[in-house]
Amino acid sequence: MTAKLPTLSATRYLQPLHEGGSLPAVVDTDGGGLFVVKFRGSGQGAKALVAELLVGALAQAIGLPIPELALIDIQPSFGRSEPDPEIQEILKGSHGANVGLRYLDGAFNFDAVAAAHVITQDFATRLVWLDAFVTNPDRTHRNTNLLVWERQPWLIDHGAALYAHHDWASVDEARTRTPFPLIKDHVLLSASGDLRAVDAELRATLGDAIGHALSMVPDELLMDPVHGRDFPSAAAARARYVEYLRLRLTASESFVAEATTARELLQRQPRLRVSARR
Repeated sequence: MTAKLPTLSATRYLQPLHEGGSLPAVVDTDGGGLFVVKFRGSGQGAKALVAELLVGALAQAIGLPIPELALIDIQPSFGRSEPDPEIQEILKGSHGANVGLRYLDGAFNFDAVAAAHVITQDFATRLVWLDAFVTNPDRTHRNTNLLVWERQPWLIDHGAALYAHHDWASVDEARTRTPFPLIKDHVLLSASGDLRAVDAELRATLGDAIGHALSMVPDELLMDPVHGRDFPSAAAARARYVEYLRLRLTASESFVAEATTARELLQRQPRLRVSARR
C-alpha cells in the first residue's frame, strides 16, 4: 500500500518557534494555509523529519490525534530577506522537501496539572505504549510535546524518536528488542492504564500500518546527502525501517513490561504538591 502526503510550496516565513531545538517556524503556503515547518537543514537533519512523518502516521493509525501532515517545498528564493543569519543558514540547507504540521491557531502547551481533564486513560495508555515502541524520549513534564486545541490533546514533535536510525550499523536484533527505560519520565505515565490490555490490539493495528507509514516518506529524505545515504537506495532504507519496526513490534512484551513496572513504581510514590512538581 502506498500513500502520498500533500505537497505545498512555502511562500512566507512568518515566525520562528524558539521552543524547539531545531528552530521550526510558522510558514504560509501557496493555498494551503499555515504550517509549523521542521527544516531538514536544522541541526537534527533529515532523519528528524523521517521520524516526524513515521511516528505521526503510526500515531494516527492507533487513534491518536496529530495536526495535519504535509510536505513543504522550500525553493532557493525562499527566505532570502530573513535577517537572522542562523535562520538563513537553516533555509539554505532545506531546499526541497521538508515536513509541516498544520498550525493550530489558539492552541496552548499542555500542562499536566492545569489541563489534566482533557486526558482520558485510554489516550494516556495508547500514548505511553506508542512512545515506548518508537523510543521517544521527548514527552516529559519538562517538555510534554502535547498541545491542547479545541479541548483536545494533540501530539507534536517526534523528531527525537526512533533514535536507532542515527546509527543503523550498531542496531542488531538484541538492540531492537530492548525495552525503553526512559519511559519512566513520561508525562502521562501515571495517567495511563493497563498497557498489557491494549498491547495485542495496537500490535495488530501497527503490523498493518508500518508499510503504509513508510510510503509517506519521500525518497529525498531517506537519501539526504548530508544526514542520509546509509543505504544504496530509498527502497533499501524503507526495508530496513520496516524490519526494525516489525521486529520491535514482535518484542512488545519487553517495552510493555518496562513501562508497566515504571508505572507501578510511580503510583507507589507519595504525590507531590503542585508547587513541588516544577
